[in-house]
Amino acid sequence: MSIRACCPACGEESSHQVLREAADLLVQCGACGHIYHMPQEKEPEPINVKTVISAESVSRLGVIDLLPDEKISLGDMLVAELDDETAIGVEVTAIEVGAKRPIIAAASEIDTLWTRAVEDVVVKASVHNGRVTIPLYQKCDGEDEFAVDGVYDFAGKKIRISHIKLRDGPILRKEGWKAFARRIKRIYGTYVRY
Repeated sequence: MSIRACCPACGEESSHQVLREAADLLVQCGACGHIYHMPQEKEPEPINVKTVISAESVSRLGVIDLLPDEKISLGDMLVAELDDETAIGVEVTAIEVGAKRPIIAAASEIDTLWTRAVEDVVVKASVHNGRVTIPLYQKCDGEDEFAVDGVYDFAGKKIRISHIKLRDGPILRKEGWKAFARRIKRIYGTYVRY
């Protein structure tokens, strides 16, 4: 392994070969061959970032361990810990830095991460039955996939999906287009009769 450093003997900043790693490093300058000890850089300690985790109508407080210079963006998928040490997969929906809500920030700047649980989600569907539209709700794993024109058992009913509205705006209408349950805002469809 090699590192870049400034040699105390020749004063050149050059590539140094690491000869031994311990509490400090034993290195050899690539420019002049001088061998010397240099302190080993410490790994940064992770920090706990306060996190609000929303799961449908319930919000809970947790933390996410991040390195201070780690950049977090809207839509990032992370793992949060609750007080009882339960780990839960979440998606970042907002970043709070003071009074601002940036789309990206370093972990050390963040006051609170606002997130949404994505492991178990409730998918909502509007199903047409002639002139009546009936709402249905199905608890799913966030990684379950739904496809336009697919037939699914949904809340005890067989439905065919006509289109899917995503949380970030687009509507999927083309046959075969798919989306993960965690990305779906609402499914629209019709009953399948056998």
